[in-house]
Amino acid sequence: MAHDEGLWSIGELAERAGVTVKTVRFYSERGLLPETSRSSGGHRRYGPEALGRLSLIRALRGLGLGVPQVRRLLPPAGPSEGVPPGDMPEEGLLEDVLAGQLRELGSRIEALRWREAALRLVRECPPGERAERLRLLGAVSTPPSTDTLARFWRGWLPVRMPARSVAAFLDLAVPQPPADPEPAQVLAFARLHALTSRPCAGTGPSPQPAAHRRAGGARAAVLYEGLAEAYELAGVRLGARREPGPGEALDGFVAAYASAYGVRDTPGFRRSLAGELAGDPRLDRYWDLVAELRTPPGGTPAPTPGTAHDWLLAALRAQTAGTPAASARADRTVNQGNMPFRS
Repeated sequence: MAHDEGLWSIGELAERAGVTVKTVRFYSERGLLPETSRSSGGHRRYGPEALGRLSLIRALRGLGLGVPQVRRLLPPAGPSEGVPPGDMPEEGLLEDVLAGQLRELGSRIEALRWREAALRLVRECPPGERAERLRLLGAVSTPPSTDTLARFWRGWLPVRMPARSVAAFLDLAVPQPPADPEPAQVLAFARLHALTSRPCAGTGPSPQPAAHRRAGGARAAVLYEGLAEAYELAGVRLGARREPGPGEALDGFVAAYASAYGVRDTPGFRRSLAGELAGDPRLDRYWDLVAELRTPPGGTPAPTPGTAHDWLLAALRAQTAGTPAASARADRTVNQGNMPFRS
């Protein structure tokens, strides 16, 4: 029963709130639910306003917030004052905490989806392949991080390249893992991680293509910005299943190199560039895996910077050799298309 002075014992408050005495004591001892006073025997006494505060605490805890977060959100209350029922946390502070909670929950959900797809990948593969797939998956965090891929490309790019240009290139070259992947996409990302984790061999002191090293740090930004535009134009033609050939995409591709080298775009320059690019190390395996990662189930592989580069190089070789583009592309397929990753 309530006392004459209108205060409740801890048991009475717990009964009215529909919780256990242990719950009320827990929040009281952590300073979330201050008592109004103490009885002569030293027992806690709560005013009716404590019921509203306790209801708010339970609502916030039900949203998954921890005690420190709840403490931040609760309106201030001293030992002799409660919180009127219905009082709410400060709106801006509540918005920030809830946004953070949603981000954390989204990350956990994404991790569970990747874990589910990884489990299906191992369960559905032939028994003889399970050891390799487990090894690949064991090296990847959940949800996966693209840090290894970014580090690989930072080593590939010319030194002293402006930070803005590096960031723009990484946005283009580093694929973001899908939030709800299929098993095949999990495998593609795991293979990308393994591919970029090992050191590049057989390329001398720098893994960069010779054609890119010539540009140097300052002009590298000009080169990569021009290449990004050319790749985008070539991607449109790839999507339309156009044969490699002359046009705006090829002209932009050559102009990017000419501007970076500080030379004019001439037929002679195009011939030398075609030979130089043909001798550079290939990243075919990387871009194949990127295409797998970006392709939705049952969808058509989207063009990547790698496939766009191959299309443009085939067009350049055909133009400088005076042969049909299809022949140049066939020549590349025989000599380079099926080569493993060689960076």
